Amino acid sequence: MKLNYNIVLIGFMGTGKSTISAYLSEQFGMEAIDMDQVISEREGMPISRIFEIHGEEYFRNAETNLLKELQTKKNVVISCGGGTPLREENVVEMKKNGKVVLLTAKPETIFNRVKDNHDRPLIENNKSVEFIEELMLKRKDKYIAAADVIIETDNKDKQQICHELIDALK
Repeated sequence: MKLNYNIVLIGFMGTGKSTISAYLSEQFGMEAIDMDQVISEREGMPISRIFEIHGEEYFRNAETNLLKELQTKKNVVISCGGGTPLREENVVEMKKNGKVVLLTAKPETIFNRVKDNHDRPLIENNKSVEFIEELMLKRKDKYIAAADVIIETDNKDKQQICHELIDALK
């Protein structure tokens, strides 16, 4: 399957963007780009340190610049950081050359997936279902507005999620 556009995965942390991106890449020979990973490598430090040293605005600008840079590519699956679609400018960039797929999950599912991970600066000191739910609600409208397709990931394995995603894009 060769796509003449990119698949852009958005959604809250822990909804499976990195997992699905890797699986799509492997199944369909697409290049997988994890935005957080690329920014982290370029800056030479984890995202949590970038937030600490340079602040969130600096990080968000790096995301926007990376999205612009990715416009030259095709047949790429891009895994965005959870906050990427909150900027209008980013959504415009995503849609220029891609189909935006929103992955969703219940707050309880997300909590179980991220509770042992310490590279999530926004929830590091607030790991609770309530806090996750609150943050998700704040972002929900922007996520839905950005999405071309919405896929729920609760209680599904990566094969099921990817089949659903591909069917929805056809």
